[in-house]
Amino acid sequence: MVVSIIAAVSINRVIGMDEVIPWNIRGEQKRFKDLTLGNSIIMGRKTYESIGKPLPNRQTIIITRNQELIIDNCKTVRSLEEAYRLLKDEEEIFIAGGGEIYKEALQYADKIYLTVIDKHIEGNIFFPEFNASDFNITYQEQVQAEIPYTYYTFERKTFEKEHRKS
Repeated sequence: MVVSIIAAVSINRVIGMDEVIPWNIRGEQKRFKDLTLGNSIIMGRKTYESIGKPLPNRQTIIITRNQELIIDNCKTVRSLEEAYRLLKDEEEIFIAGGGEIYKEALQYADKIYLTVIDKHIEGNIFFPEFNASDFNITYQEQVQAEIPYTYYTFERKTFEKEHRKS
């Protein structure tokens, strides 16, 4: 199973403001849809609530302490580890937020699909810092928009994968 983190961040690492994405850039979410369609995504309850519904054509796993929470077309689990066990036979799974889930998942990440918005944006939820030297940048594409952004794919270096799993 390949564990992939997928996120959009401002250049100052903001991913949210009070559980809401603090930008609306036409076309910016296309890569998220293209990569996650037909796959399983894991997210925290607050991230799910900010979206408000299960994403079409994706299995959605929600991490929550509230095991009474029942959401149509979604599965709930108590922890990231429980989500990994549930999806152990998947080829690639996507971690889709929020900040605490990203922070916890970073140590397991084989790939990071990161969209970097070329602007400082006010917010109170941040993407965790990570050691970029543990990864190779295998894809980079700059997109000109009303606020430019760049798509990156980081893949964990082989040595780091082996060391992390031992």
